[in-house]
This record gives sequence, structure tokens and C-alpha cells, in this order.
Amino acid sequence: MHLTILTDSDVRSLLLSLNHDDISTLQNNLSEALHEYSTGTQETSGCASTNQPQRISVSGQNDKVTLFMPAATSTSTGIKIVSLTAPPSSSSSAASTSSKSLNHSPSVSSTHSTISSVSSQQSTAPSTLSSQSTKPSIYGGQFTEPSITSSQSTNPTGSLTLLSPTGIPTGFLAASELTAFRTALASSILLSKRTHLHDMTVFGAGKQAEWHIRLALILRASEIHHINIINRSFSRAQHLMQEIYTSPEWAALRAANPKLKISVLSSDYGEYTRMVKEHVRKADIIFLCTPSLSPLFPAEYLTSTEGRKKGRYISAIGSYRPHMIEIHPDIIRQAVAPDHKHHHHRHAEKGGVIIVDSLEACLKEAGECIQAGLGAEQLVEVGELVMVRKAAMKEIEMGGKGELGLKRWLEAGNVVFKSVGLGLMDVCVGEDLVLLAGERGFGTIVEGF
Repeated sequence: MHLTILTDSDVRSLLLSLNHDDISTLQNNLSEALHEYSTGTQETSGCASTNQPQRISVSGQNDKVTLFMPAATSTSTGIKIVSLTAPPSSSSSAASTSSKSLNHSPSVSSTHSTISSVSSQQSTAPSTLSSQSTKPSIYGGQFTEPSITSSQSTNPTGSLTLLSPTGIPTGFLAASELTAFRTALASSILLSKRTHLHDMTVFGAGKQAEWHIRLALILRASEIHHINIINRSFSRAQHLMQEIYTSPEWAALRAANPKLKISVLSSDYGEYTRMVKEHVRKADIIFLCTPSLSPLFPAEYLTSTEGRKKGRYISAIGSYRPHMIEIHPDIIRQAVAPDHKHHHHRHAEKGGVIIVDSLEACLKEAGECIQAGLGAEQLVEVGELVMVRKAAMKEIEMGGKGELGLKRWLEAGNVVFKSVGLGLMDVCVGEDLVLLAGERGFGTIVEGF
């Protein structure tokens, strides 16, 4: 037997080589694993929840946290070990908005200012906050910005080790790119049946945001017309936008969607509150990819009569501890509240539950679920829901009624997905990547390890 070693560069190169069919295959395999996690037993499935221990967190120096995430499938056992910086609050950044069409030149003009002029203004900003500052919040209260070096990153660094059923090492993979990809892969499972995907709003501009955008464009191509990237650092969001517009890595996606428009918004822009409200209200998809300690926008944007008219798919994957939160608890509470159907205004359909990757993990770790006071009966695992959806769709194709309410909700209603991450996702996706690497010549092979 041999050991496949994949560096972070190897993993990224392999992932960037994947086409629509490759991504769909990986996603179907992950869906099957999550289904077994939700419905299988220890006797019938290696992916069953009984074979997936809760992760262990160890605090270290310099605000570092190390996570140990063991997991098993029917064909592999593995453990991911990653370290990351404890989530910071906002850092100093310059701000503005910019947008362009793919038909525009790379110099990029903006409704408000050019990127070049904003960049020159930004260069004079300090890289750190020398002291704590307090300023009005968009929620009407106050929030405090602790001192934080702008270069700090919350991207996890570490590795995934894979073992055969007999304990022989088969794979050793760098975990940074893998973690971002597998999270986006799980997050996009529910995109497959959404009927309206015209506008996408993404909070964050790191690896998670990048892979969420990339997979959405691969899976739904030209159906997505506008992407709004919202980030506290304008330069980082600007860099991601420039990568999408100019990098060879995105060339095929640009060709498939030549009219795609992207805007960038950062928190110090003068009309930030108005623009965030506009982007959130217009969005068909909202990806939340930040390690935030407070809601990213006021509940009223989505809980008001105007905010409830439109159905949206919201995926919150950035927060992973009880004190971290991206979605206001009032939005979560409204999503699970009984629908009495006595509306004086048109409202998008809701399902009465929040969709999660793991019921047990989210009740223990997801700040959105904990701070909203949710119980197990108000959550449903995506692995359980995916197969119910498939059965319903098949029945409809055969002439039956299926679960029409479920179908309408998942296609056009207000759907919230919350993920804190599972080691099972890493082992499942890692197995597939090791196989693909062997077939396509990526990485290093150690014979007879």
C-alpha cells in the first residue's frame, strides 16, 4: 500500500482542476455520507453519528486554538488537526465600494470612486489599532473594537491523516484549502434546487468566501448575475474581486458568465448601512463566512414585512463557538416560529426549522442556535433532509404529489443552513481527493509506507 501526500498547493491545484461533473460527484458523495450520519446505525454504516466523536478544542498561546476532529467512513478512519487564531473583532481598514462588469477593463471604475484612488487613501491607514475604540453600531447600540493586527488570519492550518480500515496510513493532506472547500461543498448542497439565484451577497473575503463563490458559479453558472462582497477590509475584498476578474484560475467561469457583475463594500464606507440593507434585501443567496462575534446586519432587514416578501437561501458557516454569531437571533426565531398563514402581506414560505450539519454539534457550539434558544425539535440535519427531498422529487416526476410544501420551501422559501463543521466532511472529501490525486498525478506518493 502507498501513502499519498498532498501539500496545500497540491490540494488547491487539484481542486481548481475540477469541472462541474467532478464537483457534482464529490457533492453527491458528501450528501450520501451526511445522510448515513443522520440515519445510519453503528452496525449498518461507518458514517453513522455514533462513529463520529465530538471534536476536542485545546487553547494555546497567542490566542491560538487547536481542534482535534476524528471521524470515520465505511472505508477510512481519519483525524484532522488544525490550529487557528481566536476570532478577532474589526480592525482598522479603509473603505469604499466598487463594481464593474466583466466587459470593463481591469482598472475598474466605481460608482463612488476608483479602486486606485481608494487604494492610495488606504495606504495611509495604520496596520494596527493602538487602543480600543467605541463607535455607534448599525444596531443602534455600541460595540468595542479591540486592538488587533490586520495581518492576523483565522484560516485554519494543520493536516488531515487518513487510515485504511486496518490502520495503514493512506493519505496525509494539508488542511487549509481542504477545510474551505469541504465547507463550501456542504453549504452548496441546497443550492441545486433553488429557482432564483440572480443576486448573491457574501460576507467575508477569505478562502471560505472564495470557495463559496467559486462553487456557486460552477454549479449554477450564468444564473448568477450579481455578487456583492462585504468585508471589513476593503483591500482584501478588492483582491478577491480582482482575482475573479483577471486570474487564469477563474477564466473558464468568466467565459461561462461574461455578464457577471461584482461589487465590493467595506464597513467604513459612509453609506455602509444603507448599502448592506440593499444588498441583503435584494439577495437570493446570502453566504456568511466570517468569524463574527455579533450579528452582521440588523434583524429588521429580513424580519420586517418588506424583508419577508422574498425567499432566500442563507448559509452561515463562519461562527463555530457559542459566543460567535453571524445571524441575529430574531431572524432565527422567526424562521422557526409557527406559520399561521394569516398574513395581510405576501410572505415567502418558511419551513419552521433551521437546517444544520449536525444537530448535536450545533446545539453545543452554534452561537446562532444557542443564543436564539432553539431546541432539537427546531433543527433538522441536512443529511436527513436531502434524501427526503430526493424521494419527494422522484414521486413528483412519477406523477405523484410528493411533499409539495417541502419542495416549494426548498426551491423558493426562506431556508437557513447553519454549519459548525464535521470531521466526517474532511474524511469523506479527503478520501475522494486522494483517489483523484492518484488518477491525475497530483501530490507525492510514498510506496510501502
